[in-house]
Amino acid sequence: CDDTCKDPSSWETEFPRCGGLHQSPINIVTRKVHVTNNLPPLIFIGYTDIINITVENKGHSAHFALPPSVRLTGGALPGYYRAAQFHFHWGGKGRPGSEHTIDGERFPMELHIVHIKEPYSSLAEAQHDRAGIALLAFLFEETTDNHPHLDTVIAALGLVQNNGSATVIPNFRLSDIIPPASDLHHYYRYVGSMTTPGCEHAVAWTVFHRTLSISSRQLDAIVKQCRFWTGLPMTDIYRPTQPLDDRIVYSTNSGTTPKSVIHLWNSFCLAVLLTSALTQ
Repeated sequence: CDDTCKDPSSWETEFPRCGGLHQSPINIVTRKVHVTNNLPPLIFIGYTDIINITVENKGHSAHFALPPSVRLTGGALPGYYRAAQFHFHWGGKGRPGSEHTIDGERFPMELHIVHIKEPYSSLAEAQHDRAGIALLAFLFEETTDNHPHLDTVIAALGLVQNNGSATVIPNFRLSDIIPPASDLHHYYRYVGSMTTPGCEHAVAWTVFHRTLSISSRQLDAIVKQCRFWTGLPMTDIYRPTQPLDDRIVYSTNSGTTPKSVIHLWNSFCLAVLLTSALTQ
């Protein structure tokens, strides 16, 4: 995109799909999700391997390239998917910057891990399949403690400040960034699109219930590292939420009760107690 379509609301002028239905990200309304037992745990392959990865400033974001040995299956996905890259979305100057929101709440940052369905060799090939891309999304919450492995990522971003610059992170392990697989059984699932032009409607989205931690120091540092292709600071790199249209958001049974349900249950219990007291 040049300056004429840098605002997300103008993307469809050059990329018509961005103005279509079933776009991403979305606001997930927890009381409206469809809880199902048909979403088994995901199977992560190669996530614990020690690898060297290349980080490149793409002008609109920084991509961390992953080798094809990192793969994904399970979770009711139709086959195996090989990893392509991961990247982050953030705000700036204290503003939250996640793409997905939960009950209207935007989180400080969001991690996306992009996978391409086998045997497709590129995103361009996979975009013609409604489930050609599997995208894992992790939301960050600000905590007092540092994320133990994010400083490596922040340092790498500091080495790719300008559009087109690249560096290598040696001895990297993807499982250091995200929780262990045993903690990732609970997630939301819906069908949508890529969140950058051309907004290909070919994504099976998995948004995990479990959040990742990031300290205020790390959050402040990560948004200061890179610059856009224009030379301006790379801040507020997220697409606004899009209409749900006729889609259904599914959720695994997390084993925890949302606050809204707790409030309803407490109100019900109070009503029962009052009725019991009045009839005695």
